[in-house]
Amino acid sequence: MQIKKYIVLSVLFLLPITAYMFFATGKDNFVKLPSLTYGVSELNTFTTLEGDSIQLEGKITVLMFFGSDIESKKASAFNLAHKIYKKNHQFNDFQFVALITEGEKAAAIQLKEKLREIEDPKHWKFAIGAPEAIEQVFSSLKSNSLLDESLGTHMVFIIDKDRTLRGRDDDEDVGLLYGFDASDYAEVNNKMSDDVKVILAEYRLELKKYKADRKDEFRDKNLK
Repeated sequence: MQIKKYIVLSVLFLLPITAYMFFATGKDNFVKLPSLTYGVSELNTFTTLEGDSIQLEGKITVLMFFGSDIESKKASAFNLAHKIYKKNHQFNDFQFVALITEGEKAAAIQLKEKLREIEDPKHWKFAIGAPEAIEQVFSSLKSNSLLDESLGTHMVFIIDKDRTLRGRDDDEDVGLLYGFDASDYAEVNNKMSDDVKVILAEYRLELKKYKADRKDEFRDKNLK
């Protein structure tokens, strides 16, 4: 019984230290996902399927380019829905945004209904814009990938609340990793899933710090 007591005490003592070491020394330092491109273009000229405005500022966004051919991107959408969206959709400031052309509105509505079978798609947005607007947003990423003839790509990108493209600057396979091939289930399940965890953890820590600072500020005012 005495041995068990010491084991429990040791675990309680070592666990916080172990967790700290993991977060402090893990890949990408775990608490910060590298910033690769600043000033990604805002979606000022885009509207949702419901006709509402939409923006990147203030949201953590998985940005997708489906262009004028949603049909060819369905497999990528389902990979993302199963492995990324379903696990993280309850994070209030997290959104999925797919840029499409006007002619794809009907196809987008159909796809959104299919996504509903996986998870409530309330944070999954289809943003309708002109071809030149889609090209402008893509160009502002300054990535090493290209749009196809339908203004689409299977590559998807993580954009933070300040409209900065986040990725990896020391990826074991390609070195500089701007985005993720959503058609590759393994890449979505491993690399992208890990990086989404990193950026969400980063903002959760910031939110906790903000709440703690506000609490301290409130306490200090009451002491005066």
